[in-house]
Amino acid sequence: MRNLLPTLLAATLCLGTASIQAQTLVASSNVIIHAFQRSFDFTSDTTSTSVRDMKVVHAARDDAASFVASAGDIRGAELEAAFATLRERLPEARSASDRELAEAILAL
Repeated sequence: MRNLLPTLLAATLCLGTASIQAQTLVASSNVIIHAFQRSFDFTSDTTSTSVRDMKVVHAARDDAASFVASAGDIRGAELEAAFATLRERLPEARSASDRELAEAILAL
């Protein structure tokens, strides 16, 4: 009986870890899917090359990933510069949230 308790505890922990990993995978997949949808909506009225050619947007990809992964807690300087540039040059970006812009940057 004493040997059974550690085995049951280990099995329970493994099942819990697998469940957490599955939830993380689902959440990550949802973020990617929503980013692509927002990107298509965001760039529908603009030429895709105009946004993709902006060096400031490319430079902000890592910051955008950190921003999305941290639910907005991590805001890098390059991302802030990309937000400002996008909102200055693209009228439809002015009404987009920071998260929507960050997801669009990741999807480009």
